[in-house]
Amino acid sequence: MSPLSGFLAVIVFFTAILVAYLTKQFQNENLNYSSPNQMKNTNTNTNTNTKVKTIEKEKVVAETLNGRFAMLGLIAAVGAYLTTGQIIPGFV
Repeated sequence: MSPLSGFLAVIVFFTAILVAYLTKQFQNENLNYSSPNQMKNTNTNTNTNTKVKTIEKEKVVAETLNGRFAMLGLIAAVGAYLTTGQIIPGFV
């Protein structure tokens, strides 16, 4: 096995571990937000009226997961650039 293929195998292993961790974290967060009490953001006016804005649990979990995968993609792009000198290896 060449050093490059060994290095790539290690990177794939760590990526698989990270995806498994994020999936477990996503499931835990989904359980946290499945309670009947939703997150609330209260805005008060100058009057005594109070507006209550509820945030849907699916949106919170989706945005968190989207941010994590975006960071993972950025790290993958930097890693590809450092190892091959190209952002998309094999693409001219």
